[in-house]
Amino acid sequence: MKYLFYIAKAYSIPIIQPLAQYLDKQEADYRFYVSEKVRDRKPEDWHNEKILTRLKDARQFKPDFVLCPGNFVDFRIPGKKVQLFHGLGVEKAVHYKIRHFFDVYLTSGPYVTERFRKLQDRYGNFLIRETGWPKIDYILNYPAQNIRKKLNLPENKKIVLYAPTFSVQHESASSLTDIIPQIMKDDEFWIFKFHELMDTEVIQAYRALDKLKALVLTDAEITPYLHASDVMISDTSSVIYEYMVLDKPIITFRTQARPDKGIDIKEADELRPALDRCFNNPVEFKVNRQRHLAEINPYLDGKISGRVFRELEQISNENIKAEKRKPINLFRKMQVVYHSMFRPGYLR
Repeated sequence: MKYLFYIAKAYSIPIIQPLAQYLDKQEADYRFYVSEKVRDRKPEDWHNEKILTRLKDARQFKPDFVLCPGNFVDFRIPGKKVQLFHGLGVEKAVHYKIRHFFDVYLTSGPYVTERFRKLQDRYGNFLIRETGWPKIDYILNYPAQNIRKKLNLPENKKIVLYAPTFSVQHESASSLTDIIPQIMKDDEFWIFKFHELMDTEVIQAYRALDKLKALVLTDAEITPYLHASDVMISDTSSVIYEYMVLDKPIITFRTQARPDKGIDIKEADELRPALDRCFNNPVEFKVNRQRHLAEINPYLDGKISGRVFRELEQISNENIKAEKRKPINLFRKMQVVYHSMFRPGYLR
């Protein structure tokens, strides 16, 4: 069997990494079809001979399955198209938008699977398999020993990680800009991880903070900082669920989803008391975290990658197909062709 990873965004690398490592152990045949941004940031163990940047080469490889963490995939590449998802934003409507590119959807847990079952009944042109989200393997198996020393972070301070979303209707960064400098304590170090689409003016306000007390990450992968921190502050960002697998306390600001997964505050001046509460009792919401993960991504054994390929092998070996054919989908296919023609090095 031959597998092709279709990777348009650099933040998808940790989703693909455990899958590629699994295939290496199996001595399977696979390639990466990547954008220029991904190629420039590829991990050291992604060998150059496996990196494809031209559509021609991706087609000539003739994969059996094309695995994609994004919402679009080039229909001109042969093989069954597999949706891996780029995050655990499972309460957002866009997570369930059917764009008629994919033959197989690999869901993260029962909550997501149930909603896709209803879509499957409606459309009938794709398969569903519940495997867990591959990046969870990456997070759980990440080499976190001496992580603070590796990241040059203070080892004798409490570390607060603030990772807000960027969307206007959910973002918290602009609301907390004034309060955070007032509540930072000398025995704390704050890390700020903003989405690449966050308003630059908002980010600049945080860059002005005391460098001895704060660090604003630029273009960094968040996983090592999940391990290094003691508590996360966010809003309705899907990164919350990535943090929950490490069983650490969470504070959300006016979250739109599952407010009992941590301490949900409504006003900025509630942030300091919430932080103190987390530090004093980090296991307070442990049961709630476990309950929500059981619905969203219950697979915490670090073996999701194996499940992914066992399911795909079964589909292939038993020649399992969807009941109906996908629609022509002409407009979205034209979008893919346009981007491949006029934006070289960019995968839609």
